[in-house]
Amino acid sequence: MAAIRIAIVGLGKIARDQHIPAIAGTGDIELTAIASRNASIDGIAHFATLDALLAAKPDIDAVALCTPPQVRSAQAAAALKAGKHVLLEKPPGATVSELTPLIAAARQTGRTLFATWHSRFAPAVEPAKAFLANRRIKSVVVEWKEDVRIWHPGQAWIWEPGGLGVFDPGINALSILTRILPRPFFLTRAELSFPANRVAPIAADLSFSDETRLPIHAAFDWRQTGPQTWDIRVDSDAGLLTLSSGGSRLVCDGRTLLDEKQAEYPGIYRRFLELIANGVSDVDLSPLVHVADAFLLGRRRDVEPFVED
Repeated sequence: MAAIRIAIVGLGKIARDQHIPAIAGTGDIELTAIASRNASIDGIAHFATLDALLAAKPDIDAVALCTPPQVRSAQAAAALKAGKHVLLEKPPGATVSELTPLIAAARQTGRTLFATWHSRFAPAVEPAKAFLANRRIKSVVVEWKEDVRIWHPGQAWIWEPGGLGVFDPGINALSILTRILPRPFFLTRAELSFPANRVAPIAADLSFSDETRLPIHAAFDWRQTGPQTWDIRVDSDAGLLTLSSGGSRLVCDGRTLLDEKQAEYPGIYRRFLELIANGVSDVDLSPLVHVADAFLLGRRRDVEPFVED
């Protein structure tokens, strides 16, 4: 197969830190163009908009949309109409329903649509899924707490409607849970903390359950200082299984099963190439559905204003 020629749309922090290195380190795919209003890369064709890129570079095979979620639906629709494969950075959209016509468009055009969940490609996720497959699970506790000033500096869009607020990182935990737990689960209670000067939450306290009445508790918070916390603890009949460091470390009852630092995005691009080769799409919306449910069911709690230093 000839190398897939891909363009990145939106040259922000996630594109520079993750997508560009992953593409460079993956065979059979090459970065050939950038669409960004404010940034460019030496030696790579640059366009201010996706429309301009599509008009000037008809030989592009695929696009990776790394723009804020509020604008991705229209961009994905345009790319699919132009016959391009589309990779969506997480979350795949600002709403759940806007993905339905994109799925249909991918099917009609015979192109691949890939809604990525990068945390699912952390090294401990699949081992955890295998460990829990035939276990009796007693409870699940999630702590996903980080400092928004470190991870999202100056990103005003993330505080706007559709930007998700603390659910931007929190959806990473939900993407892991929906992968490793053997049964679907659903939200039963939510409390969302909104800064007085923002329209998106800075913290969320969530309870879930499943058909067996399994207790699942998740706490997301953007006000963490010092060490950052990305942990999932699953109490089972085989012991307490802990995924820590966002899914790079797996421990059962104090015994380390896996401790491996591994970049997640190369796995995303290998999966994208596999989907393209097989002529199929992969659009799992379950993590986004849980976030939508949290906004539907959530009780609002007003907290102090957030001021970025």
